[in-house]
Amino acid sequence: MADISYVRRDMIPPEAPPASQVGIVRWLRENLFSSWLNAVLTVVCIAFLVWLVDHILPWFTHSVWNAKSLTECRQVIKDTWGEGVSGACFAVIHERWKQFLFGFYPADQYWRPTLAFVLLFVALAPVLVAELPRKLVWFTAIFPGLCYWLLWGGSIWVPVAIYAGFAVGWAVHRALAAQPLVANIVAVLAAIVWWLYAVGPVSGLMAQAVPILHLPPVVSKLFGGFMLSITIGMTGIAFSLPLGILLALGRRSDMFIVKSICVGFIEFIRGVPLITLLLVATFLLNVFLPPGTNFDIILRVIIMVTLFAAAYMAEIIRGGLAALPRGQYEGADALGLDYWQSMRLVIMPQALKISIPNIVSNFISLFKDTTLVAIIGLLDPIGLVTSIRADSNWNGIVWELYGFVALLFFLCCFGMSRYSKYLERKLRTDHR
Repeated sequence: MADISYVRRDMIPPEAPPASQVGIVRWLRENLFSSWLNAVLTVVCIAFLVWLVDHILPWFTHSVWNAKSLTECRQVIKDTWGEGVSGACFAVIHERWKQFLFGFYPADQYWRPTLAFVLLFVALAPVLVAELPRKLVWFTAIFPGLCYWLLWGGSIWVPVAIYAGFAVGWAVHRALAAQPLVANIVAVLAAIVWWLYAVGPVSGLMAQAVPILHLPPVVSKLFGGFMLSITIGMTGIAFSLPLGILLALGRRSDMFIVKSICVGFIEFIRGVPLITLLLVATFLLNVFLPPGTNFDIILRVIIMVTLFAAAYMAEIIRGGLAALPRGQYEGADALGLDYWQSMRLVIMPQALKISIPNIVSNFISLFKDTTLVAIIGLLDPIGLVTSIRADSNWNGIVWELYGFVALLFFLCCFGMSRYSKYLERKLRTDHR
């Protein structure tokens, strides 16, 4: 009985893992010093970063934020830090930051573009965040007209009359619903006729009859700065995606005329530089318009930028459509869905999910291309840099101005890139 085998009654507590296999030590071994080559590269990179910080950091620490000219900046740096010391002259940003944001917009009306910018996020929220109530999309649809009224001013009845064109088209479509093809064509024509011939008289009559919500008009030549870039960029992004989808579907259509028009448009736009289109819109468009026609310069730029981005967007969407297996199309047909139902419910959601990285890349490229308007005389942030450097007080300053503009664009483009990553993770269903 004394030779009974030992029976464990209590578990021995686990020991702590080796220090080399947890925490920062493990991360360093796996990522920076996993081999002799990685160790050498790590040491070289660290040495380069130390050298870079050692040469750049003093430029920021010796900066000046309050001065009236570049000469005064340099004198302050000399008196404070001594002879031969260089530092940034951020005083130009401190003095001109409102101009960078609003251009030459009237100072007493800054609340209008500021309110429009805040409402932009409210309008984008239901589109970007699926968890929000879908009824908020109605505000998204109303926002373009509201933004136009806030930025350019005038009577509220102008955007209301423009929106009435959609109501006219919808009413005509409902009246001819028995013949879908005829209803679509006549509805589009009715809306176009309304916009061309009725918006002006109707808005004028309503402004006289009900003179409410009238803001002081602001001409387009006063627009500038980052406000101009956001106006052109966000409008181009919002309209290029649906137009690109229609062009992609038209290019894949079996109807010869529709396909030929879409192919011709896409190939022409893709074969011409954007700056050429902007110059044509600026200097040659008035030649083809009736005498006395006043076609707003910013509206011309927005149209050209939108068409240019839509052509590239069409090819991106077409690539997403071509990547889908044939079984998806056959499955939609087997469910008894017509063409538009299958595209809306089955095909297009998958094609757009596949194309998310390229779509966002096109959006980022479009937003950065808004700086090209400086060539045609619009004072976007790059145009303002040139204007500020022409001032005798700031003649010779470079890095501070272009660095500030680069920072503004980086924040916007980086935000779009991060949202793209979030959307890809959210819609990734292949391994779930």
